[in-house]
Amino acid sequence: MSDSPAETDVAIIGAGPAGLFAAFQCAMLRLRCVLIDVLPEVGGQCAALYPEKPIYDIPACPAVEGAELIANLERQIAPFNIPRLLKHRVEGLSGQRGDFTLTTDQGSSLHAKAVIIAAGAGAFGPNRPPLDGLGTYEDSGAVQYYVRRKADFQNKRIVIAGGGDSALDWALSLKDAAAKLYLVHRRDRFRGAPESLRQLDEAVAAGQIEKVVPYQLHGLRGADGALSGVDVIDMDGATRTLDADVLLPFFGLATDLGPVARWGMDTQRSTIPVSPSNCETSLAGVFAIGDVATYPGKLKLILQGFSEAAMAAHAIHPIIYPEQALHFEYSTSKGVPAA
Repeated sequence: MSDSPAETDVAIIGAGPAGLFAAFQCAMLRLRCVLIDVLPEVGGQCAALYPEKPIYDIPACPAVEGAELIANLERQIAPFNIPRLLKHRVEGLSGQRGDFTLTTDQGSSLHAKAVIIAAGAGAFGPNRPPLDGLGTYEDSGAVQYYVRRKADFQNKRIVIAGGGDSALDWALSLKDAAAKLYLVHRRDRFRGAPESLRQLDEAVAAGQIEKVVPYQLHGLRGADGALSGVDVIDMDGATRTLDADVLLPFFGLATDLGPVARWGMDTQRSTIPVSPSNCETSLAGVFAIGDVATYPGKLKLILQGFSEAAMAAHAIHPIIYPEQALHFEYSTSKGVPAA
């Protein structure tokens, strides 16, 4: 971890994909920046939640796993030796455009002329199913909410619960490793990309995935944290037991902006409204990008966060260099600035 200076041009809160690319964009414009993240490593949700999950909508990458994407972004900013404060939660933000002070839970203080909030989903945690004895199975790893290593599920009997992209993606990703894979949802309609739905139909027809619909989770069977079965129940009250070694409930994340909500800018649920032209929040000099930012037509895609990072960096340039006109140049023309 690089030593962090006491002052910088741009403080970037959040070191996920959008934050890392914002650091690159700032560096390309010769803006000094510091990356700050509460996690012990960069990568945000990509590193913490789905390092081995394939991502299919990154331009020029037919498929890239979360960890690989983060490694590539790290290589991209490596020439700039950008300082970072990891395991630091930004608790306070005071000041005004051109002169902000950020304080963290570790007692650090940083002065910055502009701020980019790239906090993803904010403080996040899984929505947990209301099942008796759940904690015991969570502690043993029999119930998990994130897949970090696909190898851990080899030859396991897996129950996946949920009807969204995460449930679909992991069912398709783990079907070849599992001894048996059940996909449980309360109705026979799944929310996912058309290609994922097509692949699901193929996997069901081939016997690689068994759809258990319309059912909901009802109970857990086993002893001392070792899972032997998952009880499910349909709308009429009929129950069924699925033999299982592991349960993966994918019911989304419970998100919270945390201290960000107290910094004096407009918020909307767990997001921050921004200007779609430059990603500036209602607090002048503070910008928000990635999943935490919202505006009409916003798509929660990593690639949109990349675009927002570029817009925010260019909007910040006149704050740092008010007397210097920024003439847009393509990276193919100007290359990477010398350190």
